[in-house]
Amino acid sequence: MYRGRKLQIFSGTANLQLTEEIAQHIGVALGQAEVKRFSDGELSIYIGESVRGSDVFIVQPISCPANESLMELLIMMDAMKRASAKSINAVLPYYGYARQDRKTRARDPITAKLVADLLTTAGANRVIAMDLHAGQIQGFFNIPVDHLKSLPILANYFHQKQFEDAVVVSPDVGGVTRARELAERLQLPIAIIDKRRPEPNVAEIMNIIGRVKGKTVIMIDDIIDTAGTITLGAQALIEHGVKEVYACCTHPVLSGPALQRLADAPIKEIVVTNTILHETKELDKIKVLSVSPLIGDAIIRIHEELSVSKLFD
Repeated sequence: MYRGRKLQIFSGTANLQLTEEIAQHIGVALGQAEVKRFSDGELSIYIGESVRGSDVFIVQPISCPANESLMELLIMMDAMKRASAKSINAVLPYYGYARQDRKTRARDPITAKLVADLLTTAGANRVIAMDLHAGQIQGFFNIPVDHLKSLPILANYFHQKQFEDAVVVSPDVGGVTRARELAERLQLPIAIIDKRRPEPNVAEIMNIIGRVKGKTVIMIDDIIDTAGTITLGAQALIEHGVKEVYACCTHPVLSGPALQRLADAPIKEIVVTNTILHETKELDKIKVLSVSPLIGDAIIRIHEELSVSKLFD
């Protein structure tokens, strides 16, 4: 049981199971909050206990349906602010709209920045996020952002497998830094899949940079959405003579045809975390790892004004 200064954990409806695990890890009771809808669809949120003078942490991934999840979080933060919470900390296991972080065409919105502004205006004093799609999103905020990484969790899982001849593969050039960090933790070489994306959610594999023939491959990405990139990458690797393919990511968005594509893909196992709530039992090859101890430890360190980076040393 946590016995420090006043700390309260609340949850939106997007991933109640994860919030319960976080509260249990910290040793506090989950805060009482009720989310209802009026007949016209508007959200109504009631906080069932006092938060005056508390450090409040609201856990809510901005996941599908993203607009509903975001609006729920904004209203809950507004309620906490008006109830005199000492600090309001938005815990975002998944930061929705993160892929809209720059202008690629004329008149494109930068929606990741808009979401940052909305969170700040609603009352957030701090944001705790897991594996942002682009690290520079931290600069969209004028409040502190603690950026947590799932790499130690993923690396520990694959380390226990003790592969004899393996290589870490980035499914695109943009993910090389992520792949290199995993490779360094596992003391493995890396390879890169060079691809061209003609339009959103459509990926075309071009070639593979690095030695992969006869090796066990670990492909890593931050998000698996429609699974086009990861499945095309796995097929290309098999065609280049790899022994077997594993895939891993932090955020299993798994939209549209993703589950069917993963089921059909030549991938032995897909390792994901529980930042987004999914019914993954329908696909046996998916392994879910929990990020609740990491988020729970980060919350404690933030509440006690200790370094969060120590968690990743």
